[in-house]
Amino acid sequence: MPVEITWWGHATCTVEDSHVRVLTDPLFARRLAHLRRRRGALPPPAARHADVTLVSHLHADHLHVPSLARLAPGSRLLVPRGAPRAVPGLRRLALDITEVVPGDRVRVGEVVVRVVPARHDGRRLPLGPHRSPALGYVVEGEARTYFAGDTGLFETMAEEVGPVDAALLPVGGWGPNLGEGHLDAGRAAQALARLAPHTAVPVHYGTYWPIGMDAVRPHEFHAPGDEFVRQAALRAPEVAVHRLGHGESLRLEVAR
Repeated sequence: MPVEITWWGHATCTVEDSHVRVLTDPLFARRLAHLRRRRGALPPPAARHADVTLVSHLHADHLHVPSLARLAPGSRLLVPRGAPRAVPGLRRLALDITEVVPGDRVRVGEVVVRVVPARHDGRRLPLGPHRSPALGYVVEGEARTYFAGDTGLFETMAEEVGPVDAALLPVGGWGPNLGEGHLDAGRAAQALARLAPHTAVPVHYGTYWPIGMDAVRPHEFHAPGDEFVRQAALRAPEVAVHRLGHGESLRLEVAR
């Protein structure tokens, strides 16, 4: 069966593979602190249905407790080790929570979720000790789909992530400058060249933006997706890059 990838906005995606629905970093809010959802309707209720939900790290735009509370009771949730201690709200949710670290493999139906490292500050901000790693995940079924979460570029990325068929890569953030531990469009294109998947989808841009910034610097809000397409064509021309709109899906026919 084909594999289907849907981008709901920011880092929230659904990967459907081998009749298993995998949801990443669910964020179903119109507002988060100083950020507002500026593009794309909120994901529909059907987006909350998943066989397993993956949380990449503890930042509130990736581990959003109110959004996780909308998942069906008993839903399976993978989180970085130490997350329930660092985010007490997690412990109040009626979810089946498993703490994971790089190297772990979790079977869900006919797929295996492989946990891989990320280079990012994984703690709960603005305070909190460095006890929980930032993670990426590879969903292995008919395809091998890499969800990077938030990460910087690192030398051993291809080795530690392993061969993949599709890559969901962050390409932007909240403003014109991204600090260490992030991919912008150019660094994401470099990551793409190292990973060499068949297909890539840019995520983590063009959804949420600080109040007023979309009026002052609107190009910086939506440009990373187009810039990633341009840079990827130069650095990894063999990769098919699909810049999805909010709520759009991509169907992959994978032949290995």
